[in-house]
Amino acid sequence: MKRSRCNGLLFCAALVFILSSCGEGGSGEKNATDSNTNATTAAEPAKPVNTIVTTPENMAIIIHKVADYDKWIMAYEAHDSARLANGLHNYVIGRGMQDPNTVMVALKADDMAKAKAFSKDPGLKAAMQKAGVTGQPSISFVNATWQDTAAVGSVPRSMTTFTIKDWDVWQKNFADGKQERIENGITDRVIGHDADDNKKVVLVTAVMDTAKAFAYYKSDILKKRREAGGLTSEPKRFLFTIAKRY
Repeated sequence: MKRSRCNGLLFCAALVFILSSCGEGGSGEKNATDSNTNATTAAEPAKPVNTIVTTPENMAIIIHKVADYDKWIMAYEAHDSARLANGLHNYVIGRGMQDPNTVMVALKADDMAKAKAFSKDPGLKAAMQKAGVTGQPSISFVNATWQDTAAVGSVPRSMTTFTIKDWDVWQKNFADGKQERIENGITDRVIGHDADDNKKVVLVTAVMDTAKAFAYYKSDILKKRREAGGLTSEPKRFLFTIAKRY
């Protein structure tokens, strides 16, 4: 009887030990699993997207008036194969704020020599006339040295052209005035110059606050900055809204 009772006690003790060990093992496995899950599901911080492009890019910019925008855009897009054959890629279509039938076409150019030759092609002139282009188009071939591709919405844009004494002097002065422009509702979008003459500047900005920006255009502050930047001509400004982006 004593041996049977002793055996029973030993069996109970062994059973308690086994159950206790299984519980500890299970707990450890669960904790390890939870730890791995947390490590896997922890969201990594999003990396900021760089929207600034400093690699120079060739562009062709055409400004002309059309009789009817809807008719013109259909004819323009139907002529796309001819542009592609000459290394020209659609980029942006803009419409004048004062006259929506004054259209700006910005194209990216693979080869500036081919783009210039295409601009003189009689076939292009005929296609423009058929599309309802009136008057003499203004065509500029531009080397864009800096661009900001960040989305800023449908705010108006300003394309300004002018001549300067020295590109490096003007560029430094312009960079120094960045905060000044921001405070007056102007954000830089594209900075560049004529493909053959870096003393002919082409500047595109977004007008975030028209009241502030238009007052700044007439201010003595901007007049002094222009003088410091070495401008040799009065700026010509074309205000437009983006009608289509490719």
